[in-house]
Amino acid sequence: MNDFGIFAVAERDPGRRALVDPSGQEASYGELVAGMNAFARGLRSLGLSSGDTVAVVLGNSRELLELYGAAVQTGLTFVALNWHLGVDELAYILTDSGAKVVVAHERFADVARGAAELAGIPLPARFAVGDTPGFRPLAELVAGQPVAALGSRQAGQVMFYTSGTTGRPKGVRKRLAETPVDEIALITGIGLRASSFAAIASTHPEHRVDLVCGPMYHAAPIAGACGALDNGAFLVMVDHWTPEDFLEKVERYRVTNVSMVPTMFHRLLALPEETRARADVSPLQMVSHAGAPCPVDVKRRMIEWWGPIIVESYSSTEGAGTTVTAEEWLRKPGTVGQPSPGVVLRILDDDGNDCAPGAPGLVYVSQTMWQFDYHNDPGKTAANRRGDLFTVGDIGYVDDDGYLFLCDRQADVIISGGVNVYPAEVEATLLTHPAVVDAAVVGAPSDEWGEEVTAVVEMNVSTGTVPGHELAQDLIEFCRARLAHYKCPRAVDFVDSLGRDPNGKLRKKAIRDRYWEGRDRKI
Repeated sequence: MNDFGIFAVAERDPGRRALVDPSGQEASYGELVAGMNAFARGLRSLGLSSGDTVAVVLGNSRELLELYGAAVQTGLTFVALNWHLGVDELAYILTDSGAKVVVAHERFADVARGAAELAGIPLPARFAVGDTPGFRPLAELVAGQPVAALGSRQAGQVMFYTSGTTGRPKGVRKRLAETPVDEIALITGIGLRASSFAAIASTHPEHRVDLVCGPMYHAAPIAGACGALDNGAFLVMVDHWTPEDFLEKVERYRVTNVSMVPTMFHRLLALPEETRARADVSPLQMVSHAGAPCPVDVKRRMIEWWGPIIVESYSSTEGAGTTVTAEEWLRKPGTVGQPSPGVVLRILDDDGNDCAPGAPGLVYVSQTMWQFDYHNDPGKTAANRRGDLFTVGDIGYVDDDGYLFLCDRQADVIISGGVNVYPAEVEATLLTHPAVVDAAVVGAPSDEWGEEVTAVVEMNVSTGTVPGHELAQDLIEFCRARLAHYKCPRAVDFVDSLGRDPNGKLRKKAIRDRYWEGRDRKI
C-alpha cells in the first residue's frame, strides 16, 4: 500500500496530532479521516455521484478539510467560495459550477442563503455550521454514518475560481491523471504530485509544523494544508491573520513551514522594532511566498530578519511557473526565478514571436502538471493559449541568464501619452515611504494624456502623518527622485483601506472603475 497521504498516515498512526483549528481545538489523524469518511457517506446518501459539485462557504476550519477529504475520495468536485463576495457573485459561481450541495458557516449565513436561493439549491441540500435559518444543521449530514474507511474510492478534485479582475470569475477545471485507489491523497484533488512537495517535506513529520495563513478558498493555502497533512505534519489553522498573532503562533507551536503573501511581510515590518526584536522566529525553516509582487526593499528586509529561508514562487491557479531561492534572489533582486521543474517559459510579443532578453512581453508557460480548461468558457480557454502554452496576462521579461522579472498585469498597464507605465513598479516605490502602508496605482482619465498616473494610498497611521495636499506632493516628489518622471503619479488620493483580498491581491479593477465611471476606457 502507498505510504504517502493522509489516509495512509491515519491508518498507520491514528493518534498522531493532525491539526489545531482557529478555536484552539485539536484533532488527531484518525479523528480527521473519520470525519472525512462520514461526510463522504453523507454526501453519497444525498444522491451525489461522480462529477457532481459540493460547494462550501467556510472559513479555515476542520469542517472545510473534512468536506474536501470527503470529495477527494468519492469522485466529487469541491468548490470553496470566497466569502468576501456578494450574493450575486456567489450565486453565479454556485450556478456555473453546477453545485448540488452547499455548506456554509453561520458567519456568512445571510449572503450564503441569498446565493443558494438565487441558484435554486433546495433546502434539503443546504447545510450550515451553527444555527442558521434556511439551512439544515451540518450534523444531520453525518448522523448515523459509519466512520470506517470507504469500501470503494474514486479520486475527486477541487475547482478553483479565478479572481475575476476583468469580468466574471472563471472555474479552472483540471484534467487530472487517473490515480490508483490506494494512492488517493488530499493533493490528488488539487492535481499536484507528491514529488512537488519534496522541497518542503525535508523536515521530519514528527518535527514539522505548518501554519496556514491564507483563506483556503485560494489554491496556495489549501495546497499547503493538503501537503502538510499528506506528509504527516501538524497543521496550525488561522482564520484571521494579524502580524502579532502570527508571531505568537510561530513561537507557541514552533512553526517550521509557512506560506505567505507580500502584504503579510509589509505588515510585519511595520511593527515596532522592539516587537520584531522580541519575536522568536527561530523555528521557521522554510517560508514560501506568492500571490502578488513583492517589493525589493520589503523582501530584502525580510531576508535580513529571518535569514535565507524565503522561497518565492510565481504561479497561478492554472499552473506552475517559476521558483527562486533567497540566495538566487539576493544575486538578482526582483526576479521571480527560473522555470520550475518541467515548466517551459517563453516571453512572446503580440505576434507570438519570442522577445529578446530584457524586452517585455506576455509571459507564457507550459501546462506541466495537468491540462486545464476554463469551465463553460471555451472562448477564454482558446484566447489564453499558444499551442500547449498558456498565459494569465502577466507582462515580464527574462534576463540573459533566463531569470524572469515581472512588470505588471496586461490589464493594469497604464498608457499615458502613448507610453506604457507599469503600476507595480510605482507601487513598490511608494511602499518604501514610511507614511505609506499600502498603495494602488491606476490610470485615471485625462483629456491630454489619455490616462493619468494616479496613486491611491493607505496611510500608516502610526507615523502621525496627516493626509492632504502637502503629503501628496511629498509622495510625488519621493517617486520622482527614484523613477523616471513619466512613471510618477500626477495625483495622489488617500483612503482608509485599499481592501486587499486575503491572498494579497488588489481588486484594482474596482479601484480603477471609480475614476472611469461614465467614460469608456478604450485601451
